[in-house]
Amino acid sequence: MHALHHPPSPDPPQQIRPNEHALRVFRHPLSIVLIVVIVVAVGSTAVLGGELYARHRATSALKKVVECVAEDRASVSFGAQPMLPQVMTGSFRDISVETTGNQFREAKGMKVYMHVTDLRLQRTGNSGGTVGSLDAEISWSDEGIKQTLQDTIPLFGGLMTAVTTKPSDGTIELHGGLGSITAQPRVVDGGLALHVLGATGFGFTLPPESVQPPLDALTSTLTNGLPAGIHADTVQVTDTGVTVGLSARHASIPAVQADPCLAGM
Repeated sequence: MHALHHPPSPDPPQQIRPNEHALRVFRHPLSIVLIVVIVVAVGSTAVLGGELYARHRATSALKKVVECVAEDRASVSFGAQPMLPQVMTGSFRDISVETTGNQFREAKGMKVYMHVTDLRLQRTGNSGGTVGSLDAEISWSDEGIKQTLQDTIPLFGGLMTAVTTKPSDGTIELHGGLGSITAQPRVVDGGLALHVLGATGFGFTLPPESVQPPLDALTSTLTNGLPAGIHADTVQVTDTGVTVGLSARHASIPAVQADPCLAGM
């Protein structure tokens, strides 16, 4: 008997190995475009997320510092420059700050505008960093001056009824129920001072020395002892109050231990 012959079996289907499949995908132009688009989209999303987080973190930190120093709410802007590299290096090019104007420390009705350039947060020794330049303007309304004096100066403050400004001679009149004080805002030792020119009360003239100390005690708490060497340069009496210009140049930022308000930095 002859042996049975089976027909040859068909060739098994050719198996495509995974690496060959990948090569075929990468050879297809449309696939390459899609992959590039996906990679770019993922990368852009990561960069955008990092930028938004860095901006939020930096804004929140500086906002807390300003609000601690001013004792008022504030808004902070870092401009249009990319924030992520600035946070990574601790070097910030352009910063704008504005308070709401409720108060500055004990002064009611005082609003602050501030512009800072070249802020560097590199800690060395007793310094928390440096400020290239800082320019600020403080606006103190006449109504705010009245409220501040009412709250902080015994006796006369409680009797105060109005404050009027006289831009023509650079003075302000503090009117009370029993008299009035004429004072001239001045810059003294880098701070704001209200220098008493004359005072009347109970129908006769009072010596300026009798009312000067309470005003000095008040103004010393406003602009003296500001961080980073910030000091008053100019003062101007306007139709609605008093405007003070402050500045600092190439100043050192105190370490956190020296000023608790800087802890957020």
